[in-house]
Amino acid sequence: MSETASKHKVKAPTNLNFAIIVCSSSRYAKLKSGEEVTDSSGDLTSQVLRQHGHSVTLRTTVPDDRYQIEQTIKKALESKKVDVIITCGGTGISSTDVTIETVQPLLDKIILGFGEIFRKISYEQIGSVAILTRAIAGVSKGKIIFCVPGSPQAVLLSLEKLILPEAGHILTHTREK
Repeated sequence: MSETASKHKVKAPTNLNFAIIVCSSSRYAKLKSGEEVTDSSGDLTSQVLRQHGHSVTLRTTVPDDRYQIEQTIKKALESKKVDVIITCGGTGISSTDVTIETVQPLLDKIILGFGEIFRKISYEQIGSVAILTRAIAGVSKGKIIFCVPGSPQAVLLSLEKLILPEAGHILTHTREK
């Protein structure tokens, strides 16, 4: 790590408030019908964040619906209790996967390296199928948004290798005047 990056990271906040938004029509339908829902990715995200001293101030599940995803992201962006938003799911290439297309217009700046590096480290783990991996990160209204695939493996990889090591650092730069 460069000396400049090290200096910046020392000043970065270490206890952040996260919003977790799981984008899944099937889980959402089960929740609405009162069925018990297993949410491995949401549970894992919450658990790992808390283990690292962060707070989860919002956790919700929405369907793969542009309007509902957008409204939920906007609510998190307006909340004073949220520093970082993580969406899990809806990043594939099927016609119903609309998370990336919904979030991207909300970003003031895109952090291109996030998706690039995520695909690289995914490739190292899963091989050529990583070309199907869509992930994006950016900043909006002084907050960070990370959109990651919904599999528990992808969630853990993104958290351990990218989000946890850099979120505080990114947030510091995002809020600079």
